Amino acid sequence: MSKPVIVYSTPGCVECNYVKQMLTDEEIPFEVRDVMSSVEYQQEVEKFGFMGVPVTVVGDKAVKGFNPELKELLETIK
Repeated sequence: MSKPVIVYSTPGCVECNYVKQMLTDEEIPFEVRDVMSSVEYQQEVEKFGFMGVPVTVVGDKAVKGFNPELKELLETIK
């Protein structure tokens, strides 16, 4: 079974939408956590050492942004 994918996001975040669209296109199921709606979600992002979004998490690994590192992270679940 593959590890769950979590995308920390905010409404109107263009980069967040790119990440979510890529996951959808690759048929990778994911959970979206809106950091604007939950202090707990904000704290989870900060625990990974980030202050902004998008942050994509697979297991205990996290990547910020929409970049080549994201592809590498997603390869770990295929």
